[in-house]
Amino acid sequence: MAAAESDREVPSALCSEFLDFSAKDTALKWLQVSDLSKEVYQHLARYVPKIYCLGPNLNPQSEDLLAQLLLQAPLEWYLCGEDPSTGLAKLEQNNQPSQLCGHVFKVGEPTYSCRYGTPKNTALAQGLHIGTLLEMRRLWGVIWFSHHNNSMFTLAHSTRVPLGVGLHEVSSPPDRCRSKPCCRKLRIMGTGSVGADLSRSLGEDNSAVATGGAQSSPQRPLADTAVLSWQRDPPLRPGAASCVFTRSGSHWAALRLCCALTVALCLSLISTCRECAADPTCVLCMQCFLGSVHKEHRYRMTTSGGGGFCDCGDTEAWKKGPYCQKHEPNISDASQEDPLTNLSADMIGRAYNVFSIVLKYAVDMLTWEKEDELPLGLEPPERGDTYYCMLFNDEVHTYEQVIYTLQKAVNCTQKEAVSFATTVDRDGRKSVRYGDFQFCEQAKSVIVRNTSRQSKPLRVQVMHSSVVAHQCFALKALTWLGHIIGYSDALRRILCQVGLQNAPEGENTSLVDTLMLCDSKMWKGARNVYHQLFMSSLLMDLKYKKLFAIQFAKNYRRLQTDFMEDDHERVVSVTSLSVQLFTVPTVNYERLQSDYVKDDHDREYSITDLSVQMFTVPSLARMLITEENLMTTIIRTFVDHLRHRDLQGRFQFERYTAQQAFKFRRVQSLIGDLKYVLISRPTEWTDKLREKFLEGLDAFLELLKCMQGMDPVVRQVGQHIEMEPEWEAAFTLQMKLTHIISMMQEWCATDEKVLIEAYKKCLMALTHCHSGFTDGEQPITLSMCGHSVDTIRYCVSQEKVSIHLPVSRLLAGLHVLLSKTEVAYRFPEQLPLSELSPPMLIEHPLRCLVLCAQVHAGMWRRNGFSLVNQIYYYHNVKCRVEMFDKDLLMLQAGASMMDPNHFLMIVLSRFELYHIFSSADCRKRYNRESANKDVVQQNNTLIEEMLHLVMMVVGERFTPGIGQVQPSEEIEREIIHQLCIRPMAHSELVKALPENENKETGMETVIDSVASFKKPGVTGRGLYELRPECAKQFNLYFYHYSRADQSKAEEAQRKLKRQNGEDSALPPPVLPPFCPLFASLVNLLQCDVLLGMLGAVLQWAVEPSGGHWSESMLQRVLHLIGMALLEEQQQLESSSEDNDVTFNFTLKISRPGEAPSNTPSILALLETLQNAPHLEVHKDMIRWILRTVASIKTMRERTTASPVTDSGGQSQEETLRDKDKAERKRKAEMARLRREKIMAQMSEMQRHFINENKELFQQSLEELEASTSTSLEHSPTSPDAALVCLGPRRTRLSEKRQVVTCILCQEEQEVRADGRAMVLAAFVQRSTVMSKNRHRPPHDPENYDPLFMHPDLSFGTHTGSCGHIMHSHCWQRYFEAVQAKEQRRQQRLRVHTSYDVENGEFLCPLCECLSNTVIPLLPLAKAPNSCEQPGLGQWLKTIGQQVKALHSAHRKLKPTSAGAVDDADRMEECAPPEGFSPDQIPKNPYSSTIKEMLTTFGTATYKVGLKVHPNEEDPRVPIMCWGSCAYTIQSIERLLVDEEKPLFGSLPCRQDDCLRSLTRFGSACWTVSSLPSVQAHFIRLLAALFPDPQVESSHCILETDMFHLLVSLVLSYPSVHCQDSSGLSADGAHLHLFHLVTVAHIVQILLTSVPAEMTMEQESGGGGEEEEEGICHLYGLLRTHLGSSLREVGSGWHLWRCVKAGILPYLRCAALFFHHLNGVPTPPELHTLGPGQWEQLCAYLCLPSNLLQLYHSHRDILDPLLEGWCSHPYVREYLQAGGSLICYPRESNRLIDLPDDYSALINQASSFTCPKSGGDKSRAPTLCLVCGTMLCSQSYCCQTELESEDVGACTAHTFSCGAGVGIFLRVRESQVLFLAGKTKGCFYAPPYLDDYGETDQGLRRGNPLHLCRERYRKIQKLWRQHSITEEIGHAQEANQTLVGIDWQHL
Repeated sequence: MAAAESDREVPSALCSEFLDFSAKDTALKWLQVSDLSKEVYQHLARYVPKIYCLGPNLNPQSEDLLAQLLLQAPLEWYLCGEDPSTGLAKLEQNNQPSQLCGHVFKVGEPTYSCRYGTPKNTALAQGLHIGTLLEMRRLWGVIWFSHHNNSMFTLAHSTRVPLGVGLHEVSSPPDRCRSKPCCRKLRIMGTGSVGADLSRSLGEDNSAVATGGAQSSPQRPLADTAVLSWQRDPPLRPGAASCVFTRSGSHWAALRLCCALTVALCLSLISTCRECAADPTCVLCMQCFLGSVHKEHRYRMTTSGGGGFCDCGDTEAWKKGPYCQKHEPNISDASQEDPLTNLSADMIGRAYNVFSIVLKYAVDMLTWEKEDELPLGLEPPERGDTYYCMLFNDEVHTYEQVIYTLQKAVNCTQKEAVSFATTVDRDGRKSVRYGDFQFCEQAKSVIVRNTSRQSKPLRVQVMHSSVVAHQCFALKALTWLGHIIGYSDALRRILCQVGLQNAPEGENTSLVDTLMLCDSKMWKGARNVYHQLFMSSLLMDLKYKKLFAIQFAKNYRRLQTDFMEDDHERVVSVTSLSVQLFTVPTVNYERLQSDYVKDDHDREYSITDLSVQMFTVPSLARMLITEENLMTTIIRTFVDHLRHRDLQGRFQFERYTAQQAFKFRRVQSLIGDLKYVLISRPTEWTDKLREKFLEGLDAFLELLKCMQGMDPVVRQVGQHIEMEPEWEAAFTLQMKLTHIISMMQEWCATDEKVLIEAYKKCLMALTHCHSGFTDGEQPITLSMCGHSVDTIRYCVSQEKVSIHLPVSRLLAGLHVLLSKTEVAYRFPEQLPLSELSPPMLIEHPLRCLVLCAQVHAGMWRRNGFSLVNQIYYYHNVKCRVEMFDKDLLMLQAGASMMDPNHFLMIVLSRFELYHIFSSADCRKRYNRESANKDVVQQNNTLIEEMLHLVMMVVGERFTPGIGQVQPSEEIEREIIHQLCIRPMAHSELVKALPENENKETGMETVIDSVASFKKPGVTGRGLYELRPECAKQFNLYFYHYSRADQSKAEEAQRKLKRQNGEDSALPPPVLPPFCPLFASLVNLLQCDVLLGMLGAVLQWAVEPSGGHWSESMLQRVLHLIGMALLEEQQQLESSSEDNDVTFNFTLKISRPGEAPSNTPSILALLETLQNAPHLEVHKDMIRWILRTVASIKTMRERTTASPVTDSGGQSQEETLRDKDKAERKRKAEMARLRREKIMAQMSEMQRHFINENKELFQQSLEELEASTSTSLEHSPTSPDAALVCLGPRRTRLSEKRQVVTCILCQEEQEVRADGRAMVLAAFVQRSTVMSKNRHRPPHDPENYDPLFMHPDLSFGTHTGSCGHIMHSHCWQRYFEAVQAKEQRRQQRLRVHTSYDVENGEFLCPLCECLSNTVIPLLPLAKAPNSCEQPGLGQWLKTIGQQVKALHSAHRKLKPTSAGAVDDADRMEECAPPEGFSPDQIPKNPYSSTIKEMLTTFGTATYKVGLKVHPNEEDPRVPIMCWGSCAYTIQSIERLLVDEEKPLFGSLPCRQDDCLRSLTRFGSACWTVSSLPSVQAHFIRLLAALFPDPQVESSHCILETDMFHLLVSLVLSYPSVHCQDSSGLSADGAHLHLFHLVTVAHIVQILLTSVPAEMTMEQESGGGGEEEEEGICHLYGLLRTHLGSSLREVGSGWHLWRCVKAGILPYLRCAALFFHHLNGVPTPPELHTLGPGQWEQLCAYLCLPSNLLQLYHSHRDILDPLLEGWCSHPYVREYLQAGGSLICYPRESNRLIDLPDDYSALINQASSFTCPKSGGDKSRAPTLCLVCGTMLCSQSYCCQTELESEDVGACTAHTFSCGAGVGIFLRVRESQVLFLAGKTKGCFYAPPYLDDYGETDQGLRRGNPLHLCRERYRKIQKLWRQHSITEEIGHAQEANQTLVGIDWQHL
């Protein structure tokens, strides 16, 4: 109470001071004092505690107003020296604005960037790929569109994670280096195979490999299906099973726009885009982009996560078009004078004074650590005992932990606790209690105690209210400074000077330094504010940006260390500014990073996050490297923080603690900064830059040396490994460094001196590494085929071996660069090539490849899945560029410098195969060797792998520097081999290609030359198909194929060859020549050792009985022979003389072995194998080899022989070809004869079977005839008779048996009224699909009367069915089994299913369609023979008498008073009509099982439709059933109209069966209800048309849907007719009821749907004169009853058109209804769309074509009725109101219109604020596609209570908008969300596609998206068909992970 009082006292306490206060006088006083600082501090000490923090409930509006008047106004008066409104306006007017735009981005604001590389008509860049888990784990998305250096418009996904959901860190993607590095990566972890297996199951790689776990939150509605952890940047390439999230808090680094090439249509223009942008981290804001030249380029739009700024005007960011029209510099201002010259000296002095005092005050208060005291000079005059218990944010604790703790600590409600937690997460801190010290201290102790059990406790401080008040104003003061400097660039400069000026204490004592170094101690809100100030001041001025960058670099190490201890994300860390500085190729870095490591917030909130703003500016980056040695600083800072080493000094990540793992993940942010520094390669080198770069390289080599050989493995023999070793951290480090290593090599390639020095340093480092790892290796000598080599004894299967060899791989890369840049040929004397030891170079890479081979051979199974995962990543597209590929390069480098025989012997030794091939009789001995089967199998696999390695060493020449190729040829080859597997979508191709540091694959430059694009249909994706001419480049043993890929590609290519009529051989492709440095590699193919191995394998294949060889081995040998032959052929073709060719493979394979073995030659063995029956599959390849040998011999002979010899060679080839053709022809003939023989046998067996089963066949024929005859009954007896579906003239049908089969027991059953019940599985649901009023408040289910449906159809009940039939007892048994199973399952494990058994839901046993009830099948009611029926007048009189008799009978049933008895007696005077017995109880015609099913379906419809508990006695049960029947028919009729289908013949069987069952059920449901209650319903329904004085209040016809009224009347009439034995038929009654309702509907249309202006011109033939006169007469009559309420219309033609159009849907629905009710066949004209439909429809419904005849033929009866309808009081009221009238025909509802361009939706979402969070940007804006409402989804702030449960905004909206069913578009995820109720939901493909025909759920790839109208129509059709719930059910059954999601929180 005291708090409340103090709140009220705030204004009054200040009131008198406020009235007396003058800002002007205060400022004048300040101008005269000597110590301004003291005076200002006294002023603040006096007023700040009176304005801020006066109670528990703060009032920000009041505080801001008072602060402006009492605190800021005097400062502004002092600064301006006059009225601030005048002074600031003058400043702004005289200001020369900065050419930099500097617009700081808000969360979700669109940014634009051009992409490098491709013309507009090609290609797309690749974003990060996430598997199915991303869809589950996406929280609070904010989209960012990150830059790629490929000129494309792309989007990427970002997400905001709330307070501590256990996500430990952030990464900074290289593609938006100047944006805050806000990418998160989620990795799938698990011991053993979980990581890799899950990755493979998602089709992606497991990229992130640090430890940690994701904790659940109500806002992440998912079950944890895998252990999840997070890691830092750089983001991994597509293909990773890494979930990439970006955080939406404040981004402290601006995206910089890299604009790409102009609109170019040829690839030659690609290089021009490099002139457009300086680096790939540039962005523009929307306004600048639209006013720049770049809008004509290929661009990409992204949305910011907040923070960062527009790079327009930054000439260092742009080489071309740096200015937009708005920021274009004025040519006259070319001198660029100092802006300070525009200010007077006094003004400069005053500004300096004010800025010094205010900035120092703010810095002091924000870095103030004492909780109960204030700095000197700020002590308050009066000090009270008022304190705040202040709770601070961290990234460790979850929302649930905080909410639970707060409820206990401060005794608040859950809603209050949620509000506290949300504010803490958003602002970084929040006061949770206000009072005296003891009171607050008590809360603090509870919070600390409750949160310290499992981790470090939440940070809580008890702070004096005056301290909090001053800190609040300090934030306001910083914001004020940012606002003030916006008026003048001169003021900005003064503020920069003040901030960077060192204090008297010495260096690094400036206010900016103080803020940076105390960054990790501040809360999130404070960090955000001062980061914003830095960006609008220091980073907006190029001079001070440089000075700030230097200070940043000096503090870098300390800042990063602090951040690593911080638990906040990097985006709120000052370290995130590095991208703004370090990419400026020109900073206390160690200290900053040190602080960041210790910080408890993510990097996005750390000052270290500002690195992106500086390190990406080329001039700054170069300057910082040369002057501040930044490169070395970053690397050493990084190495210092990884202190765990083994005895050899290598990194050791084994068994990291959680804290060490957390720190390791933080340390990785430094790699991002190193990447920023290296992102822009130098074009000119200075000696200083060379020196500092090489110094940085030395530091980098030290880092790589610590990685060389880390995590070694030893083969487990005997027992399986007990505990999986930690392998992920090392691979994470490798992946992070992949691009850095590549960039280092690129830097080296730009300068010859640097390359030579780097090569020497790297070689020295490798030599040092080798000297340390001898592993007790013993020298041995190997001899084979007359050659011998000295090597060491080393068995990979017995010794330690490591997969991490970064030093070797860097040397391999540099070695290839020597060749590529020709340095090796131009400066050989400067290179230590002669000192190289090739065996040393190849040793460790070879061990690595042997390890992979042995793992494939199954020799390392006992080492568990950790090794399998390592091998998987070693070959994976993410790592292979700097792992597998470089190992192969090193083998090629070593082999090129060695004798090929020596190389192969060492390879054999390491593969442990030397003993097999080295013996003289190896061809025979190995064959007979009786070895263990497992050993034989292992050896076979090893031989295959070894042969494959030889192929790769000789054949992989597509790396520039190895072979004479261009870089584009390498990419072409990759694409060709991917498309050889199968046609692929663009995203699949991109995922399969490696990316560079800018996340580019280069695919777009070559894709069109090798593939053609095939557009997608309504489903599927666009696919690239390989051009036929490129298939000849296919290499079966392509080195990047996995075994599965190779198998698929082989199968696909063989199939293609068969289709083209070619033989199935897959020869090797022609290869490009080697570069000179590697030219000697071809000699491997003709060396003696290889020939010996080839001969041995061929000899084993000749004698296959031993089984010690494999077909795969033979296939590889044939491939190697083919490679050698092609090499020889190429050399012959390119050589002028035969003597030039040193490669003579054909000669060597023709020589037999020497004595004593005398083994046959390889050629002889091939000729023997050609006819071997067991090698059928290889014959085509062997023939190709023999043909090629013959061709080569011919070529060799050609130079010396005559032309005759030449023709002889050709004839030899022709002979071989003829033999092949003859062989193929013979085989085809044999196959034809075999087929004919089999067909003859089958025909004979058929005849024999028919003869034996004559009786059976006779019976079948009879049944067939019978069914044919019954189908003929669908046509009338005489061909001229018209089909009529109701009334006395209804078409009669002979009775037909309906026999159906139960899907459960497969037993046939006839549908009979007295037989066993057969039922249809059905699903009943509430619906608003046809609603015309979604704002109607929900009714009270207990008291609602549903008898009359309002024409707006605001809520309806829809019934659908899958059409599958069961016995009722079979279904009951099945459902009981489902219930029992569910009860057992719930006891075992509490996971959801896709159906809710408690609500009666089940899956159809056959199709698994969601169902919640069953509809009984009923036979067609027997129609009595028609006799003369009374006319309308007589029938109305009779029915009136029957109704009176029923009134009388009903009264007798009720206990009545005496007065009522008198009334009843009077009523009895009117005797009931003849033959009508109101007391008669009719006999129920149905069997007990059918009655039970009638009750079951009726109760289910009642329960679902009214949302009440089942009650079969409720009189509303039949009403709900009739309503469901009518609503279902109406929705189907609308669907047919919308799809432009005919009324009959186009419905699927399931809907036909459902309608038939539903209508017949409706006509029978009265039999299981209370007869009096159904009769009472009929009486009330009839009273709406025919006045009944005994019905209390008749219904207004404008409030009644006429079709619902018709259905209810017709279906309730049997309850009256059953007591009538007078001979009146129900058909006659149906016809009269139909005519009455039709007339009422015509009146309804005339009252509501006549347009005010007749815009349509009259057409001829629209209607006859009779119709026009009749309608005018009727309309005139209505006007006489209603007067001026009805407007005057002169045109009868228009009126008739109105009526005809308005009544058509009603007539169509009536035709559907009576057709299914009475089973009358439909006229064929209604089975097509075309003219004459109206007449046929009217005839079928027994109506005249001129409907007005209904009125005119019974005017005497209908005129009084019309008068009664018009005299209803509501009619005039409705007509005069006008707005709420429903017009006919009702338009079909559609989903909302979506924009064609998805970026328009992004714009819309970016401006959407959460309606409950005081203007905060919504974290997950979600658009309802039904009504267009934008919702704040998946957040605590917008949760509401629904049926006593908290639900998210989307779930709550579904109940108001869609009766529980909703269709939403999650804008920032580009994902459609289907919801049904609180427990069901699924994600669905969005209707937006990119240019490649692919959706982009999650916006991971980021291509421009455009609306696909066909797909949107498909979603709309699902909605209109009421199939959303069914779609959800199928999705959840197909993907069980969807079931566990808490959909209600969305």
